[in-house]
Amino acid sequence: MTIDNLEYNTEREHLIIPEYGRHIQKMISYAKSRETKEERNKVAKAIIAVMGNMQPHLRDVPDFQHKLWDQLFMMSNFELDVDSPYEKPTKELFEERPEPLKYPQNFPKYRFYGNNIKTMIDVANTWEEGDLKEALTYTIANHMKKCFLNWNKDTVEDDVIYDHLFELSGGKINLKNSEEDLSDASSLMRSKTKYSNKKSGHHKKNSSNRQRKRF
Repeated sequence: MTIDNLEYNTEREHLIIPEYGRHIQKMISYAKSRETKEERNKVAKAIIAVMGNMQPHLRDVPDFQHKLWDQLFMMSNFELDVDSPYEKPTKELFEERPEPLKYPQNFPKYRFYGNNIKTMIDVANTWEEGDLKEALTYTIANHMKKCFLNWNKDTVEDDVIYDHLFELSGGKINLKNSEEDLSDASSLMRSKTKYSNKKSGHHKKNSSNRQRKRF
Protein backbone atom coordinates (compact mmCIF):
# COMPACT_ATOMS: atom_id res chain seq x y z
CA MET A 1 0.00 0.00 0.00
CA THR A 2 1.39 3.37 -0.99
CA ILE A 3 1.00 6.55 1.00
CA ASP A 4 1.81 8.92 -1.82
CA ASN A 5 -1.83 9.94 -2.28
CA LEU A 6 -2.59 10.68 1.38
CA GLU A 7 -3.90 14.18 2.15
CA TYR A 8 -3.04 16.06 5.29
CA ASN A 9 -5.21 18.83 6.73
CA THR A 10 -2.23 21.18 6.74
CA GLU A 11 -1.96 20.78 2.97
CA ARG A 12 -5.67 21.05 2.21
CA GLU A 13 -7.59 24.14 1.18
CA HIS A 14 -8.83 26.26 4.07
CA LEU A 15 -12.48 25.63 4.94
CA ILE A 16 -14.22 29.00 4.99
CA ILE A 17 -17.42 27.59 6.54
CA PRO A 18 -16.34 24.32 8.22
CA GLU A 19 -19.95 23.32 9.00
CA TYR A 20 -20.47 22.28 5.37
CA GLY A 21 -17.42 20.06 5.33
CA ARG A 22 -14.66 19.29 2.86
CA HIS A 23 -16.85 17.85 0.09
CA ILE A 24 -18.89 21.03 -0.39
CA GLN A 25 -15.67 23.01 -0.60
CA LYS A 26 -14.39 20.65 -3.27
CA MET A 27 -17.65 20.93 -5.20
CA ILE A 28 -17.32 24.71 -5.20
CA SER A 29 -13.74 24.46 -6.43
CA TYR A 30 -15.00 22.17 -9.20
CA ALA A 31 -17.69 24.70 -10.15
CA LYS A 32 -15.08 27.45 -10.38
CA SER A 33 -13.03 25.30 -12.76
CA ARG A 34 -15.85 24.86 -15.31
CA GLU A 35 -15.18 26.81 -18.48
CA THR A 36 -18.69 27.81 -19.51
CA LYS A 37 -21.16 29.78 -17.41
CA GLU A 38 -23.87 27.27 -18.27
CA GLU A 39 -21.89 24.50 -16.62
CA ARG A 40 -21.08 26.67 -13.59
CA ASN A 41 -24.74 27.58 -13.15
CA LYS A 42 -25.76 23.93 -13.27
CA VAL A 43 -23.16 22.88 -10.70
CA ALA A 44 -23.96 25.88 -8.47
CA LYS A 45 -27.66 24.95 -8.32
CA ALA A 46 -26.73 21.38 -7.43
CA ILE A 47 -24.48 22.65 -4.63
CA ILE A 48 -27.28 24.88 -3.29
CA ALA A 49 -29.61 21.86 -3.21
CA VAL A 50 -27.06 19.83 -1.22
CA MET A 51 -26.44 22.71 1.17
CA GLY A 52 -30.21 23.01 1.76
CA ASN A 53 -30.49 19.28 2.50
CA MET A 54 -27.73 19.61 5.09
CA GLN A 55 -29.81 22.17 7.01
CA PRO A 56 -33.45 21.03 6.75
CA HIS A 57 -34.33 22.70 10.07
CA LEU A 58 -33.73 26.12 8.48
CA ARG A 59 -35.97 25.71 5.46
CA ASP A 60 -38.81 27.65 7.06
CA VAL A 61 -36.54 30.55 7.94
CA PRO A 62 -37.26 33.66 5.82
CA ASP A 63 -34.71 34.26 3.05
CA PHE A 64 -33.19 30.81 3.60
CA GLN A 65 -32.29 30.47 -0.09
CA HIS A 66 -30.75 33.94 -0.07
CA LYS A 67 -28.57 32.89 2.85
CA LEU A 68 -27.42 29.75 1.02
CA TRP A 69 -26.39 31.73 -2.06
CA ASP A 70 -24.49 34.22 0.09
CA GLN A 71 -22.66 31.34 1.78
CA LEU A 72 -21.88 29.81 -1.61
CA PHE A 73 -20.15 32.99 -2.75
CA MET A 74 -18.34 33.29 0.57
CA MET A 75 -16.95 29.75 0.28
CA SER A 76 -15.82 30.49 -3.27
CA ASN A 77 -13.94 33.50 -1.94
CA PHE A 78 -16.31 35.56 -4.12
CA GLU A 79 -14.62 34.16 -7.25
CA LEU A 80 -17.49 32.02 -8.55
CA ASP A 81 -18.99 33.56 -11.70
CA VAL A 82 -22.59 32.30 -11.82
CA ASP A 83 -26.08 33.76 -12.20
CA SER A 84 -27.62 34.20 -8.77
CA PRO A 85 -31.34 34.86 -8.17
CA TYR A 86 -30.23 37.43 -5.58
CA GLU A 87 -27.84 40.34 -5.59
CA LYS A 88 -24.29 39.07 -5.37
CA PRO A 89 -22.52 39.99 -2.14
CA THR A 90 -19.10 41.59 -2.20
CA LYS A 91 -16.04 40.70 -0.21
CA GLU A 92 -15.79 44.27 1.07
CA LEU A 93 -19.32 44.06 2.49
CA PHE A 94 -18.52 41.00 4.62
CA GLU A 95 -15.15 42.35 5.74
CA GLU A 96 -16.65 45.66 6.83
CA ARG A 97 -16.32 46.12 10.58
CA PRO A 98 -19.59 46.78 12.42
CA GLU A 99 -20.02 50.00 14.33
CA PRO A 100 -19.15 49.75 18.03
CA LEU A 101 -22.15 48.84 20.15
CA LYS A 102 -23.22 51.73 22.32
CA TYR A 103 -23.78 50.55 25.87
CA PRO A 104 -26.08 52.61 28.09
CA GLN A 105 -24.01 54.79 30.37
CA ASN A 106 -25.81 55.17 33.65
CA PHE A 107 -24.02 56.53 36.69
CA PRO A 108 -26.67 56.96 39.40
CA LYS A 109 -25.83 59.10 42.39
CA TYR A 110 -27.03 56.44 44.83
CA ARG A 111 -25.75 53.23 43.25
CA PHE A 112 -26.75 51.04 46.17
CA TYR A 113 -30.41 51.46 45.18
CA GLY A 114 -29.83 50.03 41.70
CA ASN A 115 -31.34 51.04 38.37
CA ASN A 116 -34.65 49.26 38.96
CA ILE A 117 -35.57 51.65 41.74
CA LYS A 118 -35.25 54.61 39.38
CA THR A 119 -37.46 52.80 36.87
CA MET A 120 -40.08 52.14 39.57
CA ILE A 121 -39.99 55.78 40.64
CA ASP A 122 -40.46 56.94 37.05
CA VAL A 123 -43.49 54.66 36.75
CA ALA A 124 -44.93 55.96 40.01
CA ASN A 125 -44.59 59.51 38.70
CA THR A 126 -46.93 58.65 35.82
CA TRP A 127 -49.72 57.32 38.07
CA GLU A 128 -52.64 59.44 39.20
CA GLU A 129 -52.89 60.36 42.86
CA GLY A 130 -54.75 57.78 44.90
CA ASP A 131 -54.45 54.72 47.10
CA LEU A 132 -52.63 52.65 44.47
CA LYS A 133 -49.95 55.28 43.94
CA GLU A 134 -49.56 55.74 47.69
CA ALA A 135 -49.14 51.99 48.18
CA LEU A 136 -46.57 51.83 45.37
CA THR A 137 -44.71 54.82 46.80
CA TYR A 138 -44.32 53.23 50.24
CA THR A 139 -43.34 49.92 48.66
CA ILE A 140 -40.58 51.71 46.79
CA ALA A 141 -39.48 53.52 49.94
CA ASN A 142 -39.31 50.26 51.92
CA HIS A 143 -37.31 48.61 49.16
CA MET A 144 -34.95 51.59 49.11
CA LYS A 145 -34.45 51.20 52.84
CA LYS A 146 -33.68 47.51 52.43
CA CYS A 147 -31.16 48.26 49.66
CA PHE A 148 -29.56 50.93 51.83
CA LEU A 149 -29.15 48.47 54.72
CA ASN A 150 -27.83 45.71 52.46
CA TRP A 151 -25.00 47.89 51.17
CA ASN A 152 -24.24 50.12 54.13
CA LYS A 153 -24.81 47.52 56.89
CA ASP A 154 -26.04 50.18 59.29
CA THR A 155 -29.23 51.73 60.56
CA VAL A 156 -30.89 54.47 58.57
CA GLU A 157 -33.55 57.00 59.49
CA ASP A 158 -36.70 57.15 57.42
CA ASP A 159 -36.07 60.83 56.74
CA VAL A 160 -32.91 59.91 54.80
CA ILE A 161 -34.91 57.55 52.55
CA TYR A 162 -37.61 60.19 52.06
CA ASP A 163 -34.99 62.76 51.07
CA HIS A 164 -33.45 60.39 48.54
CA LEU A 165 -36.88 59.47 47.16
CA PHE A 166 -37.76 63.14 46.80
CA GLU A 167 -34.50 63.77 44.94
CA LEU A 168 -34.72 60.73 42.64
CA SER A 169 -38.32 61.52 41.74
CA GLY A 170 -37.42 65.05 40.74
CA GLY A 171 -39.43 66.46 43.64
CA LYS A 172 -42.66 64.74 42.53
CA ILE A 173 -42.84 62.25 45.42
CA ASN A 174 -42.69 63.92 48.81
CA LEU A 175 -43.05 61.78 51.94
CA LYS A 176 -41.05 64.10 54.19
CA ASN A 177 -44.08 65.11 56.23
CA SER A 178 -45.54 61.62 56.31
CA GLU A 179 -46.71 60.27 59.67
CA GLU A 180 -46.38 56.67 58.51
CA ASP A 181 -43.16 54.85 59.38
CA LEU A 182 -41.33 52.51 57.07
CA SER A 183 -40.70 48.89 58.02
CA ASP A 184 -38.30 48.30 60.85
CA ALA A 185 -34.71 47.57 59.82
CA SER A 186 -34.71 44.24 61.68
CA SER A 187 -37.78 43.01 59.78
CA LEU A 188 -36.30 44.06 56.44
CA MET A 189 -33.10 42.17 57.16
CA ARG A 190 -34.78 39.19 58.81
CA SER A 191 -35.19 37.16 55.63
CA LYS A 192 -31.53 37.63 54.78
CA THR A 193 -30.42 36.58 58.28
CA LYS A 194 -32.75 33.60 58.24
CA TYR A 195 -31.39 32.46 54.89
CA SER A 196 -27.81 32.89 56.07
CA ASN A 197 -28.45 30.83 59.23
CA LYS A 198 -30.18 28.13 57.22
CA LYS A 199 -27.29 27.99 54.79
CA SER A 200 -24.66 27.82 57.53
CA GLY A 201 -26.66 25.14 59.35
CA HIS A 202 -26.80 23.14 56.15
CA HIS A 203 -23.00 23.23 55.89
CA LYS A 204 -22.63 22.18 59.53
CA LYS A 205 -24.94 19.23 58.99
CA ASN A 206 -22.97 18.08 55.99
CA SER A 207 -19.66 18.49 57.79
CA SER A 208 -20.93 16.41 60.72
CA ASN A 209 -22.00 13.68 58.33
CA ARG A 210 -18.57 13.63 56.73
CA GLN A 211 -16.92 13.19 60.12
CA ARG A 212 -19.17 10.35 61.17
CA LYS A 213 -17.47 6.98 61.01
CA ARG A 214 -19.25 4.12 59.36
CA PHE A 215 -18.55 0.55 60.37
